[in-house]
Amino acid sequence: MDPENPVVQLCAQGMRAEAEGREAEARDLFLRAWESAGDDYDACVAAHYLARHQPTPQETLRWNQECLSRADLVGDERVRGFYPSLHATMGSAHQDLGQTAAAREHFESAAERLKDVPPGQYGEWLRLCIARGLRATGTADRQDDSVRTLLTRLCARADLEALSLLLPACMGNLGGPEDEERVTTALRMLHAERRLPAAEQTALGEAITLRSARRSGGAVAAARG
Repeated sequence: MDPENPVVQLCAQGMRAEAEGREAEARDLFLRAWESAGDDYDACVAAHYLARHQPTPQETLRWNQECLSRADLVGDERVRGFYPSLHATMGSAHQDLGQTAAAREHFESAAERLKDVPPGQYGEWLRLCIARGLRATGTADRQDDSVRTLLTRLCARADLEALSLLLPACMGNLGGPEDEERVTTALRMLHAERRLPAAEQTALGEAITLRSARRSGGAVAAARG
């Protein structure tokens, strides 16, 4: 986004106010940004932030839909990287209203468009948000019991090195083949170190075996189909 754009500047000021706990001031700044919007792009940006400060889930959904609609009207490269976040916020808004099917559709759209977000900390955070939404709406596998057991043990004794390797892959798993392989690879890398206590090393081996068997079974079924 252009930092010289007045609407972007107002939204940046609003985010600072929000971070400092000045909620009413933040909402006023986002409203001013909306009222200052000169085109659909400006309106898209302002609506995205204004949606954060609505009194009801219904109004939050309405503003998120406004944001998505304006992005569609822009329809060029300026908004291409917005869509994963826009669909994720739509998913969350529908989820808050108990509209699981609609939420699931938007989280899936967000996952499909995540490749349009540049690599980096923001993209990883957004991946985690989308994965959480997919798990909550039933479109991404929850962690295998063996993986969950292993993570619980690692957390209990605060093995930060092992957790730093496994958690990004496990918690950011969107359910696709590449993400599933990313989880399996992380498990194998940790297993190769052979440094965990015996019970955890065993649980790690079981998790890898189960995931490999599931993958092989899926490949056979696909070939037969």
